[in-house]
Amino acid sequence: MPTAAEPSPAQIRKMARTVVEHHFRKPPKTITQKGGGLTNYVFQAKHDEGVFIVRISADRAKINSFIKEQWATVKAREVGVPTPQILEVGNDVVPYPYMIARHVAGQDATHHPARLQILHQMGHYAALIHTIGTTGFGHTFDWSSNQLSLNATWKDFLRGEFNLESRLDILRRHRMLPRPQIDLLRATLRRTESWKKPPVLNHGDMRLKNVLADNDGKITAIIDWENCISSVGSYWDLSLALHDLSIDAKEEFIDGYGIALKDLRQMAGVIKAINVLNYAPRVEELAAMKDTQTLERYRARLGGVLDLYSLP
Repeated sequence: MPTAAEPSPAQIRKMARTVVEHHFRKPPKTITQKGGGLTNYVFQAKHDEGVFIVRISADRAKINSFIKEQWATVKAREVGVPTPQILEVGNDVVPYPYMIARHVAGQDATHHPARLQILHQMGHYAALIHTIGTTGFGHTFDWSSNQLSLNATWKDFLRGEFNLESRLDILRRHRMLPRPQIDLLRATLRRTESWKKPPVLNHGDMRLKNVLADNDGKITAIIDWENCISSVGSYWDLSLALHDLSIDAKEEFIDGYGIALKDLRQMAGVIKAINVLNYAPRVEELAAMKDTQTLERYRARLGGVLDLYSLP
């Protein structure tokens, strides 16, 4: 049951209808809930003006994520990346943040029979995304007018917003890795602190679940840009895009991106380090829940037990 502070599903649905009617001056013919997360609600609205996707969040702070997503999709589309056209972002018509976008035809690519073909395209589009220059490092960049939270350097991001030392400490306290590997992670990322590489846009979750494709396996849209980030080169996106793929799938993505294998060998240490450290918040959650079984699975994963291709 929703609490007094949370809107009910019926109230959210009414809000979605209100948003559509306000912006198109006429109520939708139909409005259907399409899913969502704990605080996000997604609706498909059929209207005389077309078919639209309406997202509403019960988290009032989500307005910033919606604004960031709108900025990123416009920039990505300018360089040839297919993205949904976001028509409106606001929180004035209803008391919660909302977003209206044109509906894009296509199916979730997670279990698409042409996954390898799709991953090749994803690599190509990731390379285009990484041509978009940004200012600062981290989750606050050009989309926001805020200046005080801007990380001027990659070092500022690693030590501040990313909380490098805190993440290392989490992995150490919960025995996710032996001390020599913890020290190696620290040394690997500390070496990057002096990099002068310019920041570029990274999608932040470039995976099959955030891709829509047609029946033939052609990508129709890359969606869910709320986790996009300003990062040094392609390292952030590659750490997320590759970590849960099979070897063949990884190779398709890399081939589509156009990274030479000799360059990938040089990048691999940093990509792996970011990937491992991104597990730290989840490790902390699991420890708080006393989920020892999943923690042990993560120890095996992060310790390389499932890596059958390289020798120590």
